[in-house]
Amino acid sequence: MLKLIYVSPTTGNDSNSGSQQAPLKTITQALKQSASGTKIQLAEDSYNATSGEIFPLIVPFGVTIIGNENHKGRGFVINGSGIYVSHTFAEQNVTIILSNAARLRGVTVTNPASRGSAVWIESASPAVVNCTFINSQREGVFVTGNANPTIKDNIFTRNSANGIFITKNSRGEIKGNDCFQTGFGIAIGDSATSIITANKIYENRSGIVVSGDARPVLRENLCENNTQDGLTVVSNALPDIGTNASPGNNVFRDNRQFDIQNASIHKLISIDNHVDPQSVNGNIQFFADPVEIQPEAQPEAQIEAQLETPPQPEVQPQLQIRKLTDITDHWSAEFIQELVNLGIIKGFPNRTFRADATMTRSQYAALLVKAFNPEILRDSIQFEDVKQSYWAYKVIQQAYQSKLLSGYPGTKFFPNQNIPRIQVIVSLVNGLGLTTEGEIDLSIYKDERKIPDYAKNEVATATQNKLIVNYPDTRKLNPNQAATRAEVAAMVYQVLVLIGQAREINSSYIIG
Repeated sequence: MLKLIYVSPTTGNDSNSGSQQAPLKTITQALKQSASGTKIQLAEDSYNATSGEIFPLIVPFGVTIIGNENHKGRGFVINGSGIYVSHTFAEQNVTIILSNAARLRGVTVTNPASRGSAVWIESASPAVVNCTFINSQREGVFVTGNANPTIKDNIFTRNSANGIFITKNSRGEIKGNDCFQTGFGIAIGDSATSIITANKIYENRSGIVVSGDARPVLRENLCENNTQDGLTVVSNALPDIGTNASPGNNVFRDNRQFDIQNASIHKLISIDNHVDPQSVNGNIQFFADPVEIQPEAQPEAQIEAQLETPPQPEVQPQLQIRKLTDITDHWSAEFIQELVNLGIIKGFPNRTFRADATMTRSQYAALLVKAFNPEILRDSIQFEDVKQSYWAYKVIQQAYQSKLLSGYPGTKFFPNQNIPRIQVIVSLVNGLGLTTEGEIDLSIYKDERKIPDYAKNEVATATQNKLIVNYPDTRKLNPNQAATRAEVAAMVYQVLVLIGQAREINSSYIIG
């Protein structure tokens, strides 16, 4: 039978029964009376040594401490430190130790002691949900041994070293947390393999730091505005930040030093992450190796054959139109579906489009050729990083010869690099010979200062011709951010509207 114990430092007494009418005074006493299945309901108050607590508080198997989850534990403050001798890290200053199946929900925890950790999880599988960890002298949560915790929807802020530190052979799910204005947002070391998903990590010293032999999986995280790096990888670490089968969908942007810094001994593969290739450092590749790329993972990889073999007259175009399954309610849905209707894009074989995934320069070249069937305006060039056997060799040559795309110094094309938004804008304006009438005030864009000098005229021209589509903030151009498939589709479609080959779409995200 489940047991509920009430605790209030102000109105309670440790000789009471622990009922709502006669609460205990301390969490310490409540834990002594708790068996598996017990829930300890705290009153809104401060719990510390002065109120009678003895630290560290050790939460036994299956016991839950509850404050107020709706407010992330605001007002339900546990503040203190005690000596704990860890099996893996020797003597530590700790506020709370969580055992297997223990739960900590809706409280605020602070450890003011030198090198103090608020919560310690060692070789256990507890859950920490909707809590706040603030002002600890080391980290909010320390995970070690063979731990497998769930750490979900918490706030980590103003902790001296880390929001969350994960080490040894730990696993677990770290999901939906906000880590800001702390040391490292999330640090992962040794042989840890945690799943890090949908966390917001910003305004820290560094966002995510992966070291040792760690192999975490990172998906859908936001790392921005950190004073050093968004993601730092060192030593023998190798985080999974995306595969063809499982896109990363992480956002690394506006970090002061690098968005991604790879100082490890491995090549880091970044698949479908939002990151500016010019804001990374180290051995980083922005798409899978060509030998790994299967036709089904490259919807435009078969464009060569489509261009050489036009549809037979007896095939009615409308019979080839397919509905994509993953763009319903997406801001770009109408742009994308119209391009499908025009036979310019198909999507993936499973009828998805992955609108928020990034697009490589190879894929972009293929789309340009398919959309505009451009004329040859200059001689071909042999890019040293594009072999004739490469799936996009022909469309890259066509895009280059038509002046829709150019290479980099040293006859490089970087075919697998994500294409930044500014390159899309410049290629569409210059490749199609568009011009500007009069002057355009680029201060309409809040991030005008990020527009490269070489591209300002092209941005002005694209703005005047209504080629630029900004989502979600129409006044933010994000020129150096990797373009998503949706953004490229929308801007290519706007060119087709300009040249009279497509109908106008009424979208509030079109600029001009």
